[in-house]
Amino acid sequence: MTLARTALTPRDETVRIEPPEGFALRHGGVLPYVDIACSMYGRTADEAPVVLVCHALTGSSRAAEWWGDLIGSGLLLDTDRYCVACCNALGGCYGSTGPASLAPDGVRWGRRFPVVTVEDMVRAQHDTLRRLGVNRIAVAIGGSLGGMQALQWGAAYPSAVSGVVSVGATGRMSPMAIGLNSAARAAVRIEGRAGLRVARMIGMLSYKSAALLWQRHGRRGNRGAEDPGSALDARFDVEGYLEHQGDKLAARLDPDSFLYLTKAMDLFDLDPAGWRVPALLVGISSDWLYPVEEVKATAASLGPSADYVEFQSDHGHDGFLADAAQLSAIVRPFLEERALDDAAAGQKVDDD
Repeated sequence: MTLARTALTPRDETVRIEPPEGFALRHGGVLPYVDIACSMYGRTADEAPVVLVCHALTGSSRAAEWWGDLIGSGLLLDTDRYCVACCNALGGCYGSTGPASLAPDGVRWGRRFPVVTVEDMVRAQHDTLRRLGVNRIAVAIGGSLGGMQALQWGAAYPSAVSGVVSVGATGRMSPMAIGLNSAARAAVRIEGRAGLRVARMIGMLSYKSAALLWQRHGRRGNRGAEDPGSALDARFDVEGYLEHQGDKLAARLDPDSFLYLTKAMDLFDLDPAGWRVPALLVGISSDWLYPVEEVKATAASLGPSADYVEFQSDHGHDGFLADAAQLSAIVRPFLEERALDDAAAGQKVDDD
């Protein structure tokens, strides 16, 4: 019997960062200001260690809505013990400044929006949390794009974060991963929201393993009823699954945010020089988008402060979402140790 979990109510804030000279971006663009949406769960930042959750490509600051198997009372990110925070990424469409936001001329930015990077996202998060009174983070944790952000926290703000957990992510994307993102963006450029549906279908294939697709779909007709040979558009079960996933994403995500966030992933190139933050990099055995060899190599590049751990899963890249029990068992000792380190360090602020 599965018990229904009580929904967590977040404390939502939107912070405006408005430097006199504008918010300068790594590749030369300048935004007059940025708004960053932030959600917090559990205890407050002045009474408990803060765990920063960094979201993946299609996530939002409402982390308990998409990582609910990890966030809550008694779970890995225990809301009875921690303040769990998550910021919607710069360039997103769930409350933070992005291409769907209005430009100074009163018209949405659209594809006039400047190129943003993971570095820009993390700097915006850092500034946001400071304005909300969060001066230290016990752990920054995330999977995929979220794992990249967590790594950037360690690189950019080593005195402000006690530890980093990066799951299914590397210090830079492979040509294969960049190529898949490029093909997905091409679909969006051609067909907008309809193209986003196709982009999601491409993405979902890269997130799963061949073994899982055989287990779940095989060569059956869609929902067991369609005969794939009866007509040109008659579907196999895997086709129906991909179309369903495409429809869901196209209904909720701004297509231009997809363009900018995937571009930021492609551009990420972690500088490991001088790395000193304890880090746990987690590989997923069947992840061919971020192969375990590449995750392991990223861990090695960070030196003795980083450890690599791998778990077995047929879920492919999506293992960071689907295999909560394994992930919790791996991460919990690291998280608890870093929370103790954070408590010992107190509330010392260091802008690095």
